[in-house]
Amino acid sequence: MIKIPVLRWGEPYESLEADKVVHFATGEVLAEVGRANAAMVERDMRFAQRARDVLREIPIADLLQMMKKAGELYAKAELPLGDGTQTPAQFARMQSATTGLPEHMCKFNMEKNNFVLGNMDKILDSLTRGLDLNVLSRGYGIEARGVPISYQAQSPVLGMVLPSNSPGVHTLWLPIIPMQVGLVLKPGPQEPWTPYRMFNAFVQAGVPRQAMSIYPGLGDIGAAVLNSCPRSLIFGGTATVEQYKGNPRVQAHGPGFSKIILGDDKVDQWEKYVDLMADSIYTNSGRGCINCSGVWASRHTEKIAEAIAAKIGPVQPLPPEDPKSGLAPFTVPGQGEGVNNDIEAALKEAGVTDVTGPKYGNRMGKRERCVYLRPTVMHSASPDTAMAKKEYMFPFATVVKCPQDQMLEKIGPTLVCSAITDDKKFQRALIDATHIDRLNLGPVPTIKLNWLQPHEGSIVDFLFRARAFQHEGPVTA
Repeated sequence: MIKIPVLRWGEPYESLEADKVVHFATGEVLAEVGRANAAMVERDMRFAQRARDVLREIPIADLLQMMKKAGELYAKAELPLGDGTQTPAQFARMQSATTGLPEHMCKFNMEKNNFVLGNMDKILDSLTRGLDLNVLSRGYGIEARGVPISYQAQSPVLGMVLPSNSPGVHTLWLPIIPMQVGLVLKPGPQEPWTPYRMFNAFVQAGVPRQAMSIYPGLGDIGAAVLNSCPRSLIFGGTATVEQYKGNPRVQAHGPGFSKIILGDDKVDQWEKYVDLMADSIYTNSGRGCINCSGVWASRHTEKIAEAIAAKIGPVQPLPPEDPKSGLAPFTVPGQGEGVNNDIEAALKEAGVTDVTGPKYGNRMGKRERCVYLRPTVMHSASPDTAMAKKEYMFPFATVVKCPQDQMLEKIGPTLVCSAITDDKKFQRALIDATHIDRLNLGPVPTIKLNWLQPHEGSIVDFLFRARAFQHEGPVTA
């Protein structure tokens, strides 16, 4: 068993209390993680400016090279962890054992994080729209047309209240250090592995350890991070998003409600896109906000639902170490049962049909310490049912019958929309739709990301404010 301490600006702190991180299936204690407290976070934030100061002593170009090295270390090296060490294989095994995500998916997420770190120069060039990155460091500069420009950091650090369910979310905070902004991380209770491994990879690559803090703990720690950091990210459900809506200090990431739309000009060819639809629903065990939770079309919807169900409905739970394993369990007590009960309640509404259940058996399978929910496909004869607006943390989607001219009015907030249509008028309406964050025109899976284009707003815009700037004489800052 590994003992993992709190990290206060890079320095280990042995707390009096610790939380056990256990194997989701056996209950075996895999680690004891020190528990921070809210007062500690608030005290430490008095030194937040130092995190940015030590990073600004290193040119951004050098930090970008450190990111490449850190990515390689993270993916391939045996790194320190608490009072022990951890190899990449042990990391994937531990992450799988505590989150339930199959091991091969954990390894894939490692590759993804390594790719992002290795291409950080291109990603930042895209996120800043080609800005000379030294402007972020100095706070001012001259653009190509000779116009003075200024970007002001709104916080010396970024706070992160991280979840346990999807290790893929860590790509959102990887660009922070090379922008010379410190990190304050509150790990998910079941997934401390990525923040600590990334910290050690960063330090071995040359990043000053004083630039990062990691505060494991309970809900009060997340609240303390949000209250103490001028800029923070949090992950949660719809209630979390609504709670922080309009708060300029907090960027809340919630359900994606991502969708695939078949235009009237393409829907008669729906068979060509069944694999695309099934992959968008099923990949990564349906846990991502970019997984498709709704397929919308004006006709053939019953047949579309049956075809998707035939692809993913037969999938059975397998041990997480099995390379064919595609389902992650619900490991929080009562969560899987709650999701299943919510689905059953929504099924009582007229016009809603369970397409997978009658053919492929029980949706819910209970184990001693967890619950599996098998892939589920619903059909809704109307866009106005409750089921048409559902999203869950497993492979689940509703095929919704809706006239094309009503779709944009009815689909609601959509993180990723893959619209398969060549209808120029409909394409124009999709491009103008402000409730769609990331738009894919054509047969693009919702899960296919271009890392040079963020799908939930630019972190640069969140952390830096463009402002007017002019000067007479030399500027020595």
